[in-house]
Amino acid sequence: MEIRPKYKRILLKLSGEALSRGAEKGEILNYDFMGEVTSVVKKCVDAGVQIAIVVGGGNIWRGGRQGKNMNRSRADHMGMLATVINSLALEESFEEIGAKARVLSAVQMDRICDFYTQRDAVAALERGEIVIFGAGTGCPYFSTDTGAVLRAAEIGADAVLMAKNIDGVYTGDPKTDPSAVLLPEITYSDILQKGLRAIDWTAASFGMENKLEVRFFALNDPNNIVRVVNGEKIGTILN
Repeated sequence: MEIRPKYKRILLKLSGEALSRGAEKGEILNYDFMGEVTSVVKKCVDAGVQIAIVVGGGNIWRGGRQGKNMNRSRADHMGMLATVINSLALEESFEEIGAKARVLSAVQMDRICDFYTQRDAVAALERGEIVIFGAGTGCPYFSTDTGAVLRAAEIGADAVLMAKNIDGVYTGDPKTDPSAVLLPEITYSDILQKGLRAIDWTAASFGMENKLEVRFFALNDPNNIVRVVNGEKIGTILN
């Protein structure tokens, strides 16, 4: 697929659960599928797009659900560690295909990966490296959606690309509501006023304040990343 990028620098948010799609029983990631994703990302980088990634940890641990009887901070810290595990797996997958990738963690863990600073992240992107942000914001109570829009603002990304298990934002839950329809475009006000659960409301408020363009699309076909980078109108646009 030809790459004619609309964006120069993007923040790609990958769902941990999407990366585990079709994994063997007992495995947390589908390494073949992850390899397809990293190959597509490398092609975009080779075409001149600077790409930073935030990956979720839902395939390993969801603090708000699995840790509902735990201390919330501890449960969220476990979720942060889950994102670092996925980040390291992505880094390895990129290196296997000859791409330069670097994990930057919001929580200091020097023997595992580098500590995040905005300066180091931007410098790495400008060198053509793929930057993977681990450990969310580094603080409990904030989701990886919030981490994604925060890092996007910090690095001056042109857009946030949200690769999900679902192909966009719907008027309701399409799994339970047969009348739910795909919304090709929504506003931050729609999310906040109508209670749409496209992203959490903290992320929506931050994105609105910082005028971030967000694109929601399905990761089931990794080439959708190219389609969105090229500016094709798939999924849902939030602005």
